[in-house]
Amino acid sequence: MTVTAGSNKRRRRSWLQDWRLYVMLILPISFYLIFCYKPMAGIIIGFQDFNMFKGMWGSQWIGLENFRFTMGMSDFSYALLNTLWLNFLGLICGFPVPIILAIMLNEMRSIAVKKISQTLLYLPHFLSWIIIGGMVLQIFSPSTGLINSTLLRWGWITTGIPFLTDGPHWQATYTLVGVWQGMGWGTILYLSAITGINMELFEAAKIDGANKMQQIWHVTLPGIRSTIVVLLILNVGQMMNISFDRPQILGNPQVRKYCDVLSTFVYRTGITNSQFARATAIGLFQSVVGLILISSANFVSTKLGEEGIW
Repeated sequence: MTVTAGSNKRRRRSWLQDWRLYVMLILPISFYLIFCYKPMAGIIIGFQDFNMFKGMWGSQWIGLENFRFTMGMSDFSYALLNTLWLNFLGLICGFPVPIILAIMLNEMRSIAVKKISQTLLYLPHFLSWIIIGGMVLQIFSPSTGLINSTLLRWGWITTGIPFLTDGPHWQATYTLVGVWQGMGWGTILYLSAITGINMELFEAAKIDGANKMQQIWHVTLPGIRSTIVVLLILNVGQMMNISFDRPQILGNPQVRKYCDVLSTFVYRTGITNSQFARATAIGLFQSVVGLILISSANFVSTKLGEEGIW
């Protein structure tokens, strides 16, 4: 009884001392309850023959029929494979780049050059994909793009490189543009992790005769390993999710089989045709598979002795 009374007293003292912090939590908690958890009730639409006039409580229940119909469509398999492949390319090509950039920025001695470099690297993250799409068209267009026009003028090629009109070329362009757009923003967490490394470790490595590359390999990378693992797990969990604006803006009818992903498929077959139940079914499918992927990645990382996300 004495222990319980003491813990209750400490809890009340904590509430009294930090009540302002608890009040500040009301706004974010309300946001997630209203805009994230409350809409989850709409998942049942995916199991109904949804009628917007009857609402989700009055529509007929049809079980898994929406899932069978959408997954049986020929375009669904293309969209699913393209989603996984483009995300895989983005993970392989884009994940190491922020780590390398963070290490390079950390090693810069000139503060002015470092700040300018950071600003230039962060800037693409704040550009709309509409703007980036226009830039991509001006640079990579097969006939009038900057690259092809320059190479043709110099006589290095006889025909324009089909960056945006050939499937494999389009996927490579899509991946590289995505890496360029997000690489600067991704360095923020790694730079924060690097600044948290004990500087005495670097001094000890210098005393032992380690050069700069050896210091990076034996001190910097092990120091940010936990951050790398956590972000890798989160990226694996996003393999089934892909933004709508990027493939929609960069894609075109000539590469339809290569640029059609789940988000554009949902928009075309679900939203445009007012088939909200089928769109919900695909969204639920993505969420379930994403949960399985992130849980599997976390399980593997913990079995290998790394820190997971739970």
